[in-house]
Amino acid sequence: MRATVIHGPNDIRIEEVPDPQIQRPTDAVVRVVNACICGSDLWAYRGVAARVAGQRIGHEFLGIVEEVGSEVSGFKPGDFVVAPFVWSDGVCEFCREGLQTSCPHGGFWGEVGSDGGQGEAVRVPYADGTLVQLPKEAAGDEKLLPGLLALSDVMSTGHHAAVSAGVRPGATVAVVGDGAVGLCGVLAAHRLGAARIIALGRHQVRTDIARKFGATDVVAERGEAAIEAVKELTGGQGAHAVLEAVGTEESMRTAISIARDGGAVGYVGVPHGGSAGVDIAQMFGRNLTLGGGVAPARAYIPELLPDVLAGRIDPGLVFDRTVNLDGVPDGYRAMDDRSALKVRITF
Repeated sequence: MRATVIHGPNDIRIEEVPDPQIQRPTDAVVRVVNACICGSDLWAYRGVAARVAGQRIGHEFLGIVEEVGSEVSGFKPGDFVVAPFVWSDGVCEFCREGLQTSCPHGGFWGEVGSDGGQGEAVRVPYADGTLVQLPKEAAGDEKLLPGLLALSDVMSTGHHAAVSAGVRPGATVAVVGDGAVGLCGVLAAHRLGAARIIALGRHQVRTDIARKFGATDVVAERGEAAIEAVKELTGGQGAHAVLEAVGTEESMRTAISIARDGGAVGYVGVPHGGSAGVDIAQMFGRNLTLGGGVAPARAYIPELLPDVLAGRIDPGLVFDRTVNLDGVPDGYRAMDDRSALKVRITF
């Protein structure tokens, strides 16, 4: 079969790799229907995150179950499924608590020795604890597939930011970052009933999506200018809930500074700039709460799925380019130079 592999910075290739096979009785083999490129994949592409030459890559996919191990009870060949970006056993204490990202038997797609999502098929460990069933008829619904694919990571991660920041009906929310996760954070805040949503972003194509998702205000400034702009919009008080979806020191500093006293910051941006942006003294004096981290997408997908299926939310709007497997290297280049927001891969 063919799959995406990374050989070094700016070196993404489509190569022949071994077909996935059942290795343990809890495994399933899933033929991929849709996958995508994530903003976090770009850190490996840029050489910021280390990878072994020839390592598989990609962690978001939808597919059809082709084969299951003898102990898999919840799925059968022909089932249409979505995979969260982390696999998990579904039975450990952390999984039962809804924190599948801390499962001691879990892992991330594309780790050394595992399959990546950007390929024709994937071996899924702990299929019963990992996969989520989708309606079979949705597999052929081109309008619905992007929204379902977004559940595997970006929509669930935006929702995690909103939940971690305590978004509630009537709240004022600010979202730092106009990437796919930040935009999904806007959508999540709107879904949870926020009365006012301030999107911080500089790219009009993206902030236009933010407005479609429910943003009431857009702040294009950065740094101190952004802080002042948000304060002005909120009568000097700041936002009840701030969603941080970038992961740099500057973005975290901005997020903390625009939170209202007694408010909270939900951070989901993958850290790549240290932690100097976290001013504990400022947080202490202003009674600010900081929560977030790696989103337990497996816990959120069942909650979000009905709204996607019913058309109440459409996170698939974050996909602005679609390629086939051969087009994946160009997809990485497009996301790297910001000519694409998020690239969907069809098979």
